[in-house]
Formats: sequence, C-alpha cells, structure tokens
Amino acid sequence: MTQIATVERIIDADHAVISVPRKSACGHDCEECAGCGVSGAAVKAKALNTAGAKPGQKVVVESDTKKMLRIVALVYLIPVVLFIFGYLIPALMGASVAVQYTAALLGFAAGIAVAIAYDRRLKARGGLSFTIVRLF
Repeated sequence: MTQIATVERIIDADHAVISVPRKSACGHDCEECAGCGVSGAAVKAKALNTAGAKPGQKVVVESDTKKMLRIVALVYLIPVVLFIFGYLIPALMGASVAVQYTAALLGFAAGIAVAIAYDRRLKARGGLSFTIVRLF
C-alpha cells in the first residue's frame, strides 16, 4: 500500500519519523458532511529512509499490504464474526433469546479485546513498517 507522508525528523542515517494522514472510508470531506466530528488526524511512524529524505519533505511511503489486511480483518471482521457465532450457536442449541443476545455481545466484546491486545502488541514491536520509496 502506498501513501503520501511528511518527514517529521531524522532518527539516524537509515530511518526517519514520518507523519501519515489517517485515511477513512468517508474520505474526511468535512466541509460536505461534518457528521462524525473527527478531524483528519495523522499517525506518526518510523520509516526506512532509502530515498534520503529530509525533514519537512513530502514523500511516498510503502507499507506491507499483507500486514495491513491482517490488521483490518482483525479489527473489523473478527468482532462481527464472533458476534454472529455468539448469536447463532446458542440459537441452534435452543437457548432463549436473552441468552443468544448475551452470547452475541460477549462474542463481540471478545473480538474487540483481541483487537486491542493485537494493537498493543503491534505498537510494542514498532507498529507498521513503512519504507520511503521516493520524494513526492
């Protein structure tokens, strides 16, 4: 996955801190919508500086697409799947509707807990890996 980022500072000869604008499904065209109240926040990350970029320059960065898709699946898909399983399995066993709803909510909460734990583990390991491929 390629994105445009800004170099914030140089760490050493081979690494830099970059600021990557956070993307979302809505595109943050806030002048048109203003519905969510979220501003287009940026994520700071460490990047391999193979292009020799300097602070303040706009650069094109690449991240591992497979790792990004794994994160997206973990954050969005697993809580929903656990919610559905939490509802369907008690339903197939003949449980009451209250038990089905409770199991569904517990499954969703478990999915969120897994996503939070993975996020913390990923941050402890340095987060997503970015590579500066060229100047913008």
